[in-house]
Amino acid sequence: MKEDKNLQTRQAIIAACLDMNATGLNQGTSGNISVRMDDEVLITPTSLPYSETEPADIVSIALNNEYGSYEGRRKPSTEWRFHIDTYLQRPDIGAMVHTHSIYATTLSMLRMDIPACHYMVAAFGGPSVRCSDYAIFGSEELSKNVLVALEDRTGCLLGTHGMITCGSTLKEAMWRARELETLSHQYYLTIQSGREPVILDDDHIYEVVDKMKSGYGIWNQEPTH
Repeated sequence: MKEDKNLQTRQAIIAACLDMNATGLNQGTSGNISVRMDDEVLITPTSLPYSETEPADIVSIALNNEYGSYEGRRKPSTEWRFHIDTYLQRPDIGAMVHTHSIYATTLSMLRMDIPACHYMVAAFGGPSVRCSDYAIFGSEELSKNVLVALEDRTGCLLGTHGMITCGSTLKEAMWRARELETLSHQYYLTIQSGREPVILDDDHIYEVVDKMKSGYGIWNQEPTH
């Protein structure tokens, strides 16, 4: 049974990678996806086109053994560190999606947080989507920056880099990735008008956060990986 679930999760990761490239959420091999499974994390390999990726290419990284130790015929994504560090600090997170989508990356290049310009900001847990400071990919510094940007949140922009979204399941994390790119697009178009959007106050956003928890969108669906 565990072996079947492991294989299904590996297949789901590959399917999600193919989907994010096909829909424009990512390009080439720049993004990465991981899913927590008990005491291990399954993560995409480094530098392998998703169209060529097989279930056996997905890498397993232990959470309770030597830090960063992995099993598999490929090396893990160069961004494995911020995935592992986030799982170790955030037991509520079961899956992570990292992409270089166009509009989220554009805002990250401007080092802009996304304020509560739309109530869907609440889908990420609070009154803003933060943009982290820049650090070179794969570094310990980047991982530390990610943890700060994701505090009490389920999504963030990476300074001059891209975006990360999280969820209790892969399905939820992918839903948030699409929502964050849409929100980034909307915010970018709004500020291009030369006017500032009306910003909802924190009370309004946390009201939406609570309402979403009681049944909205992805939370009304069966929690599957």
